[in-house]
Formats: sequence, C-alpha cells, structure tokens
Amino acid sequence: MQLTVLGGCGAWPTAVQACSGYLVEYAGFRLLIDPGYATLPRLLQHSTVDAVDAVLVSHGHPDHCADLNPLLRARGLRDDPPPALPVYAPHGAVDAVLALDKPSMLAQAYHLYGFTPGDRFDIGPFTTDTWLLPHFVPNAGIRLTTPEAVLAYTGDTGPSSDLPRLAQGADLFLSEATYIHQVPTADAPYLLTARLAGQYAHQAGATRLMLTHLWPGTDPTLAREVAAEAFAHPIDVAAPGLVTNLREEGQRSNSAEQHDTLRRNN
Repeated sequence: MQLTVLGGCGAWPTAVQACSGYLVEYAGFRLLIDPGYATLPRLLQHSTVDAVDAVLVSHGHPDHCADLNPLLRARGLRDDPPPALPVYAPHGAVDAVLALDKPSMLAQAYHLYGFTPGDRFDIGPFTTDTWLLPHFVPNAGIRLTTPEAVLAYTGDTGPSSDLPRLAQGADLFLSEATYIHQVPTADAPYLLTARLAGQYAHQAGATRLMLTHLWPGTDPTLAREVAAEAFAHPIDVAAPGLVTNLREEGQRSNSAEQHDTLRRNN
C-alpha cells in the first residue's frame, strides 16, 4: 500500500500547501481520500483524473471535499468521459459540493454511496472500517485494511477513546494535529494537537505517525518534536509529494490481526 500526500494544510490552502488530500494505491487501485481545496492540481502531478478509481470523504468541510467538484468536471465534461466515479461519504457530507452545478451537468460523472460513520464496507481491495469521531460536523475516522498493511486516518477529530482502537497496530497513523500544544478552549472537543496525536499513536502501538491538518503557518519541525515526546517511532508531517510505502512484505502484525478479531466480535 502506498500513500501520496497531495496536501495537509488545515482550514485553507497556502501558496505551497494544499488542504487535506491523499492518494492511496494498492493492487493497481487508486483511492483518493479527502479532495480538499487545491488538491486537484497536486493530483494531476501524479495521476490522470480518469485513473482515480474511487473517492472517500471523511466529512463535509470544504478543506476536505471542495475539489471533488473540479475532479468531477474534469471527468464528466470531457468528450470521452470515463465511467461514473464511486464517491463514498457520510450521508449529506458532499451535498453542498455536488449542488454547485445543476444536477444534470455531472449526473453521469459519479455514483454516490452514502454511509453512516461506524459502518464497514469494501472499496476495491480495501476493507474500510469507520468510526464516528467528534468534530463540528459528523466525521468518519477511517481504517483501510489490505492483506499486507493497515492505514488509519482520523479525518478531523477531537479527543476520543476510539482513536487508539482506530489506529491499533496500524502501519501508518495519519492524524490531524491542528495545533501543537493546546487547542483553544471553545474548539478543544473537536480538534487535536501534535502532543495528543503522539500519545494516541503510542497507545495504539502504531508503526509510524504522520501529522496532518496543521494550522497554516505552524512550524512542522516543532509539531514533530512535540509528538515525539510520546511516540518514539518515525514521525512525518504531511507535505505535498510526500510518498510513504506501507509495509509490503510479510504477514500483517499480530496487533492488526487482533484488531480485526475484536472488530468482528463487537
């Protein structure tokens, strides 16, 4: 499994950083997670629009889904449009984006699969587990499992006892870290810090941590250092073009297998 970062900036894009967007590839299948502001140009540096096999959205904030509109335009308005793009999103999360154009304009460009956070379903070769995590709008924490590797992604979330379960034994824990040390009081239930991300990665026994959704202007080096106070394994900060190859060889870790057993039994 390979993850390519298209962007990891929280709230709005900057001159050098798009908002959340991640291209995950496995067994020839390309899954685009969270096409936020300014991610489409970054995607086009790695893939054609018709090579994307599916889209998965964690929640409805535009810094996580706004570029779904130009992606669908680029596919649906061409002379030889590809098949309808499967789009998986919590119920209602992408309604506003899809309403930017008249319904008939892009009706053939996508097929929307709504889900409720907490559901399990398959997307191509990925087994997809989801959790309802605390945010200003319904947000799905996402765990993608293949026979070789596990990717866990928080979307945007505040503190939750579900986070160690989401990331248990994951080969990569992609965690929001909007702030470094402390979230402003009013937003504290709905966002994380780099410090908390490191603590959750440690509790989960994750192999690797990647911090994302940093507030524009945040020092990535400091964010990494603070997360490392709790998590002693490799830590990256999401930046456009960063490619991470999750474990490709051998069997999945015992902790990942135990997680699947627990999930099936709950």
